[in-house]
Amino acid sequence: MMSRDQVIRVNVQSEEQIRLLQALETEEEWKVDFWLHPVSTELPVDIRVPRSSLSPVKEYLAAHSIPFTIMTENLQELLDQEKVEMEENQMKERSTRSFNFGAYHSLDTIYSWMDTLVAQYPNLVTKQDIGRSYENRPMYVLKFSTGGYKRPAVWIDTGIHAREWVSPATGVWTANKIATDYGSDASLTSLLNTMDIYLLILANPDGYVYTHTSDRMWRKTRSHIPGYTCRGVDPNRNWDAGFGGPGASSYPCSESYRGPSAHSEIEVKNVVNLIESHGNFKAFISVHSYSQLLMYPYGYICSSVPHQAELVRHNTSVMSFPLFSDQASGGSIDWSYNLGIKYSFAFELRDTGRYGFILPADQIIPTASETWLALKHIMEYVRDHPY
Repeated sequence: MMSRDQVIRVNVQSEEQIRLLQALETEEEWKVDFWLHPVSTELPVDIRVPRSSLSPVKEYLAAHSIPFTIMTENLQELLDQEKVEMEENQMKERSTRSFNFGAYHSLDTIYSWMDTLVAQYPNLVTKQDIGRSYENRPMYVLKFSTGGYKRPAVWIDTGIHAREWVSPATGVWTANKIATDYGSDASLTSLLNTMDIYLLILANPDGYVYTHTSDRMWRKTRSHIPGYTCRGVDPNRNWDAGFGGPGASSYPCSESYRGPSAHSEIEVKNVVNLIESHGNFKAFISVHSYSQLLMYPYGYICSSVPHQAELVRHNTSVMSFPLFSDQASGGSIDWSYNLGIKYSFAFELRDTGRYGFILPADQIIPTASETWLALKHIMEYVRDHPY
């Protein structure tokens, strides 16, 4: 239960405040959970504070003259409402035998829906098992292809952080959009006649299941860390790109724990194996929430990538999201860029903090719709600018 847990926001004003907040992040006793991490004065910092730690955390901030606002007065109220809506949707889907794209679903329901999509569009969609998770769940990639072998391809993954539910919900909607629009949307049809799209909807299946069964706020994988009772690794700090650098923790109980070594997480390794063995991916897009940002490499060093001007110039029209290079080492898009995949981006979907990870289900379809415009824009650009 998270009764009277609060989410507070700090609009960071100085490097000193970033340092003080980073110190707070490592404070084990207070068990604070950073929803948005202290990495830049350009972005706010959101912190979930357990009820038992509200007084000392607020005293710490006041002592260091760090102003804050309360974004969520009682987190449990949002969680309770989300649970009621999910139960109501499940009952409706059972009675109507239909799938609601404007609702959140369990892993089993999503996997079952994938089979339905493949059955409906057998000439376009296939389901590939790319390996097992730590807890032995299959990891399925939907491949959209009109034929050919190892054609130029676009990679999209959603749900790498377990609690970011709007990400896989957007992935599900997107998969259906691709399948239903092929043949009627001239641009998408042209794209799929020359390129393939690979979509991994649940990049962290164990963590996703855990958010449904035990802890809605779980972020990481579920692997055991030898010598610690804490479990899991942040799968977006585990890639072999500046591994162990800024924005990743060496402490296993941290939400941003990088893991014992690069690609230690089998979920990450499964994706690495597929991307490397395919060898012809032209774009790599990882979809997260929240903040409404579109990010490009590098995260692990404060220097420009060789193609930065092109990445920024041709994607400022993608959506109203600002382009930003977040400082965090071991990220997937830095790894893919270093591998030679020039068009590497990470999306941060809705919202900007009012609900954070507990985005109401009625925002799924609006979020997915606007994201599709951006994804399509990027894919069209990749198609028209081969390299």
